[in-house]
Amino acid sequence: MNQPLAYVHPGAKIAKNVVIEPFTTIHNNVIIGDGTWIGSNVTIMEGARIGKNCNIFPGAVISAIPQDLKFGGEDSLAIIGDNCTIRECVTINRGTIASGQTVVGNNCLIMAAAHIAHDCHIGNNAIIVNGVLLGGHVTIGNYAIIGGLSAVHQFISVGDHAMISGGSLLRKDVPPYTKAAKEPLSYVGINSVGLRRRGFTSEKIKEIQEIYRILYQKNYNTTQALGIIEAEMEATPERDEIIDFIRNSSRGVMKGYSGNY
Repeated sequence: MNQPLAYVHPGAKIAKNVVIEPFTTIHNNVIIGDGTWIGSNVTIMEGARIGKNCNIFPGAVISAIPQDLKFGGEDSLAIIGDNCTIRECVTINRGTIASGQTVVGNNCLIMAAAHIAHDCHIGNNAIIVNGVLLGGHVTIGNYAIIGGLSAVHQFISVGDHAMISGGSLLRKDVPPYTKAAKEPLSYVGINSVGLRRRGFTSEKIKEIQEIYRILYQKNYNTTQALGIIEAEMEATPERDEIIDFIRNSSRGVMKGYSGNY
């Protein structure tokens, strides 16, 4: 299925039914899985590991070296899971010695002109919208959606099922199940529409809403709120996920919205 105008290094391992369009370049030490389509003018560099049934559109650059002055040429990877769509002019840099790899999970949609920097870890079913910029070491949870033209500071974490408004500046961590908007970025509710679409029951959504009412609408500080949630609410996977995310946040979590900003 290789076009004669594409270049594939002899050391690359390409499944037999991969389609590679003209003017694409695939370097050494690359692995591409079954059923993947590589559009024209794509560059896939050393260390790329691309799964099955992906679609990579023209102009994308996968596994270029990090834009990090500390990078010393060490071996590292850019890993992309199965069933991912990577649109035009996306750039995904490989990892550094810090973690050794940049990872995009399964079933992700990375829209045009997005940038995923070194050592980022993107969960399954995430959507990174057009023009999003992820700094190094960013973690994006499963089913999270990052709105277009948002910029994410390095080492930020975004929890599972979170939804970020377009044009946002992320300087603090965003807990799971939430919606984030405004400037500075703030809690504006839970992602109830997304949760319903993914099969969460009304009772579970109410439980998550009550947790965030205590955290953001009762005038408690974070330590007080977490203590009340643990003492008064039944232990569930969602409750514990929220508590663990907030307690493990190295940059602190976003604040609640106030009209006083």
